[in-house]
Amino acid sequence: MGSLHRIAVGMGLTVLMAGAAHADNWQVAKDDAGIKVSLSEVAGSQYKAYRGVTTIKASVSQLRKLQEDVVGACAWIHECKTQKVLKLEGDKVWTYTQFNTPWPVTPRDSVLMVTTEEGADGSLTRKLEGQPTYIPSVDGFVRVAQVEGFWKFVPKGAGQTEVTYQVHTEPGGSVPSWLANKFVVDAPFNTLKALKERAEK
Repeated sequence: MGSLHRIAVGMGLTVLMAGAAHADNWQVAKDDAGIKVSLSEVAGSQYKAYRGVTTIKASVSQLRKLQEDVVGACAWIHECKTQKVLKLEGDKVWTYTQFNTPWPVTPRDSVLMVTTEEGADGSLTRKLEGQPTYIPSVDGFVRVAQVEGFWKFVPKGAGQTEVTYQVHTEPGGSVPSWLANKFVVDAPFNTLKALKERAEK
C-alpha cells in the first residue's frame, strides 16, 4: 500500500509539474500595490494560467494559519461564497468551495486536494489539485473541471514572506471570454491584496 501511495503521489506531482511546464511564457498583466500578476498561455487550453507575487509583512507560520482556517479564508479568496473542509488526512486536506459569478454565468464550485510540503529553508508549498468527482454535483452550480496550481511561501527575513500564488483552471461549462480574461487578473490580485491586509493587521 505504501509503495502504491508513493507511486500515486509521484504521478500527481509529475502531472502538476507538467502542467506548470506548459505555462512558462509569463507576461506581466498588472503591477500595483506591491502585487505583480503575470499570465501565460497553456498548451491545449483557451484559459490562461495566472501567477501573483507579493511580499507580506508576516511570518510563514502566520500565513499558514490563515490558509488552514479554511472557513475563514473564504473572506479573502476572490469571489468566494462559502468554503469548508471535506476531509483531512496527514499533509492533505480536501476542500469544497462555492464561488460567486456575475449574471448570467452559472455560479461555480470546486473540490481541491491541497498537499502541504515544508522546505528545509523554512518555506512552505501548498499544491492545489482539482478533484471534480470527489463529491456529487450540487444543484445550481457548475463544477470547475480542472485546477492545477500552488501557493508558495518563502521567508525573506525581518518578519517578511514572499508569497507566490499560481493557478491554471478549466472552469467547466460556458464562460464568456471577457469574464475569463478579467478573472485571471482579478483572482490573484484581489486574493493576495486581501490576504496581505488580513495578515498585516
